[in-house]
Amino acid sequence: MYVVELRFGPEPERLALRPAHRERLAALHAAGTVVMAGPFADESGALLVFDVDSEEALDAVLADDPYYAAPGNTIVRRQQWTPLVTPG
Repeated sequence: MYVVELRFGPEPERLALRPAHRERLAALHAAGTVVMAGPFADESGALLVFDVDSEEALDAVLADDPYYAAPGNTIVRRQQWTPLVTPG
């Protein structure tokens, strides 16, 4: 698994892409690629957990969604993660 942390800025481009981004997240969640995702309560950023086999697979998922590269989004952390407890 991989964890991706985003930091949000004030740029409106991010918000324009958000509805399509959330649809992609829902589809990836249904496929088992996204375990959990959501914004921080203060809207300063978000945390996403991806169940992918490699960093290359994570790169492909992120590249497929223009939201991650939009002005107003900064990926501040990408880290492989080994959870001890999982939902479900």
